[in-house]
Amino acid sequence: MATPAKQAAIAELTDRFRESGAAVLTEYRGLTVKQLKELRTSLRANGTYAIVKNTLTERAAKEAGVTAFEGQLTGPSAIAFITGDPVEAAKSLRDFAKANPLLIIKSGVLDGRPLSAEDITKLADLESREVLLAKLAGAMKASLSQTVYLLAAPLSQAARTIDALRAQVSAGTPAPAADAAPSSDEPAPTPTEDVAAGGDEG
Repeated sequence: MATPAKQAAIAELTDRFRESGAAVLTEYRGLTVKQLKELRTSLRANGTYAIVKNTLTERAAKEAGVTAFEGQLTGPSAIAFITGDPVEAAKSLRDFAKANPLLIIKSGVLDGRPLSAEDITKLADLESREVLLAKLAGAMKASLSQTVYLLAAPLSQAARTIDALRAQVSAGTPAPAADAAPSSDEPAPTPTEDVAAGGDEG
């Protein structure tokens, strides 16, 4: 039976798994305290980096429903618990591993789905959430501007036509013959009405 201290450690790790959107298992054998501090600093904006005990982590992962690390909790292990942007966190891990080859990225989990080391590298190659949102906002703005232009164009043309007609009326210019023609809704005047309007000639 686990001691109270171990039970508390398992409970804490279980909560970390549940509260994180992603987690990445690494082996840090050979890294110095200074290098580990640098890695923690690079991850600070999006998560935490914790050195863990394999047996306790295995139990905590099982309780949290995480199966991605089964059979991989060997050697000196540390986990990046990611609560922020997983793409940015993956970039930090990838870049640190390039500069410090002793850091080995083993596997990960993202929204409950297991990730291989290759998957994490591909994740790091994606654009960050902020960049994608900025691109989406730009596309939406361009689309909205285009829609407004298309809606405004007929209104502008109609306004110019009305202004032109008003200018003609103000200048006393007779309206075009087509405009003076009776509408199809009104009957044309009869010959008798035309004579009456002109006065009695006899």
